[in-house]
Amino acid sequence: MEPAERGQEQHRPNRLWGDACLYERYAEQTLGTVTRFGTQRITCLRGELMMKSFRIGRMTRIALTSAAVLAVSWAALPAQAATGPVSSTPAAGTPQLAANGTTEQVRQLAPCGGTMYAVGTFTKIQRSSTTYTRNNAFSFSATSPFTVTSWNPNVNGAVNSVAFSPDCSEAYLGGDFTSVNGTAVHNIAEVSTSTGAVNTAFAHSANGEVETLAASQGHLLAGGYFTSINGGSNKYFVSLNPTTGRDDGYLELNISGNYGSGATSVHNQQISHGGTLDLAEGTFTSVGGQPRQQIFMLSLGSTSATVTGWTSPEFSQPCVQNEAFYVRAASWSPDDSKVYIATTGFHPLNGPANTGLCDAAAAFSAGQGAQSHLWVNYTGCDSLYSTAADSFLVYVGGHERWADNQHGCNSPGPGSIPAQGMAGLNPATGALFLNSSGTAGFYTRARGLGADDMLITSAGLWIASDNAQNSNQCGGVFGHAGICFLPYTS
Repeated sequence: MEPAERGQEQHRPNRLWGDACLYERYAEQTLGTVTRFGTQRITCLRGELMMKSFRIGRMTRIALTSAAVLAVSWAALPAQAATGPVSSTPAAGTPQLAANGTTEQVRQLAPCGGTMYAVGTFTKIQRSSTTYTRNNAFSFSATSPFTVTSWNPNVNGAVNSVAFSPDCSEAYLGGDFTSVNGTAVHNIAEVSTSTGAVNTAFAHSANGEVETLAASQGHLLAGGYFTSINGGSNKYFVSLNPTTGRDDGYLELNISGNYGSGATSVHNQQISHGGTLDLAEGTFTSVGGQPRQQIFMLSLGSTSATVTGWTSPEFSQPCVQNEAFYVRAASWSPDDSKVYIATTGFHPLNGPANTGLCDAAAAFSAGQGAQSHLWVNYTGCDSLYSTAADSFLVYVGGHERWADNQHGCNSPGPGSIPAQGMAGLNPATGALFLNSSGTAGFYTRARGLGADDMLITSAGLWIASDNAQNSNQCGGVFGHAGICFLPYTS
């Protein structure tokens, strides 16, 4: 259902633990004395502290983090230095969508070489008091003060995804557009990250919208609605030579089928931390000669990628017809042993709400063979579109209002807990990470259309979203339309 049908946004006060509290809280949980995040009274190293407190569903990229007690600024935090879940308070100074009276959206955030790239559907970006004209793609420093760069490829249509050459000198853009920096292209292009100019040596024509791009092992993996890309015959998911743009034959999947509505497509993908596996979500019933619905896993071999045995009969259970494609995003646990999914779907097609995998977050083993869910956390008929995970929490985002809402649909059922716009979940149990009083989720953001992308880096959690209904609140702080960064605090 659309956000407008699910109630207006509610701005709640922010609640925050100090850095030392977060560390002790995590340490207690690992010692087995805490069975549910946030339900205990928090004792900090400084004493008790209780401070006041369109198109959706995008690629999730994840970077490994683990616990280590280091006093390091979040702006320069190295990999594996985080000592607790990300803060609920956003970093100040990040760019945002400039208000212009229309709904605009950041669809994906992706870092390369110390620069953060943002793509989507927008026309102007604001940082502090300065406004920049940027059509559907721009970049800024990934660390404070988050300075907007001069990069301006000036794309004339939606950009859904971005990937990079190994040296970050070139960016690959995929979406629904016909011009980049004045050069005629069709839905895919390679552009310079310094000048924004198109590299015309890379073939640049897809006959349908490109939804997802990822660079892996010398290949550019592209998914979408196309049935031919740069003259190739492979449909919907193809591997391109990153120099020529031509099909290099690495993917031969013969994808087909739909769910009775919606065109066959590959919508999203997530490469594992180890780089040897790739999850892909979309509309299909057959992949590589194997029956697959909603999501499949590829093994990324040295000469070809093949469909693995990982699947679940639960992915074949339908949700309502107008949300038949419902597994919109997935993320990997830091050790690649678990897969977390974020779904839409409203409710099962022929069953009661809050059964199956509709409008929920869920965890599965990444082991080969048929799997059953390890846990499910229901929103109560609100959609989730993105997920990311670190060693401490599974983060999910959408336009949800509650978590633990197995007994409600568009209303809070018994046992439900307020969790507006995003949530942090215990990786082992799926239980909601609570505020200090145990009355709501630790995290909050304006609902809008929904959080379209989540990205974990060694510095923290980046969230891509929109400005629908003037949405610009994250963690109780306004001025974060489309982009919010929640840093690790130690």
